[in-house]
Amino acid sequence: MDNILDEKKVDEFENNIRPSTLDDYIGQTDVKENIRVFIEAAKIRNESLDHVLLYGPPGLGKTTLAHIIANELGVNIKTASGPSIEKSGDLAAILSTLEQGDVLFIDEIHRMPRIVEEILYPAMEDFELDIIIGSEGTSKSIKISLPPFTLVGATTRSGDLSSPLRDRFGIVCKLNYYTNEELSSIVKRTSRIMDLSITDDAALELAKRARKTPRIANRLYKRVRDFALVGKKENIDLDITKSSLDRLKVDSYGLDEIDVEYLTSLIQKFNGGPVGLETIATSIGEEVTTIEDVVEPFLLQEGFIKRTRSGRIATEKSYEHLGMNHAYTLFDEIE
Repeated sequence: MDNILDEKKVDEFENNIRPSTLDDYIGQTDVKENIRVFIEAAKIRNESLDHVLLYGPPGLGKTTLAHIIANELGVNIKTASGPSIEKSGDLAAILSTLEQGDVLFIDEIHRMPRIVEEILYPAMEDFELDIIIGSEGTSKSIKISLPPFTLVGATTRSGDLSSPLRDRFGIVCKLNYYTNEELSSIVKRTSRIMDLSITDDAALELAKRARKTPRIANRLYKRVRDFALVGKKENIDLDITKSSLDRLKVDSYGLDEIDVEYLTSLIQKFNGGPVGLETIATSIGEEVTTIEDVVEPFLLQEGFIKRTRSGRIATEKSYEHLGMNHAYTLFDEIE
């Protein structure tokens, strides 16, 4: 029950700070401007927008962008997640509620079962729903026409999508990590909405520790705001930001306890690698999916680790950041 309540509180916070238009959406400039053109073109043709696939690491704004697309189109949005659509009937029930031009947003679409995915093919291409009714031996297939709609799929693993599904998206957008300046602007926008201002240098400091991810930047702002409120601060300055983030064990590069534990284990237990993903996940007591989807993308992006055929390897940057000596091996020379 506690986890459910926490998730609802997070959703409420995110909904309060979520931009509703492309003009308010900070970052992802190329993606944003292309989508603006596609939306305007769809309006001129008086047609539904082509299906959209958004992919990239967690927390970069895929869900926000889906809601903005619906808002810019002036239509309703219905949301679902891939893991929650377990049977063909689940998807059929969702599709049958859609109205003309609606946006259907499916998060983690790569986790949708293949048998359910096949129901999407005719729905996406021909706006038809193929349903089999009756018991075995007396079953028959019927077609139900659907109003034109736009499917927006979001995934952190585009490679896990089947080719038939991926090919049915007319618009494919990759979301990239944010710059510190963009994150600083996001933090300042959030501070205005939450009615506790933050100084420019404090916003930049928070941005530097946010792993280039808006979701993390907003979450850190929320926690720093707590420290500022309890400390009876009239605004969030650099001192309270640094002390708060240090207490949260988010270091100057944005690495948290799990990141440091990952790198420390890789270096101390496995001599810097190479080591397999499952082995290192077991060594620090984390799920493989958490390591692969949450921890490693940033570490790879920033050059703390390398991914090779033989396994993960800690780079010189990891040793320097953790203040450890690098014992070079023959494998390092080969690399």
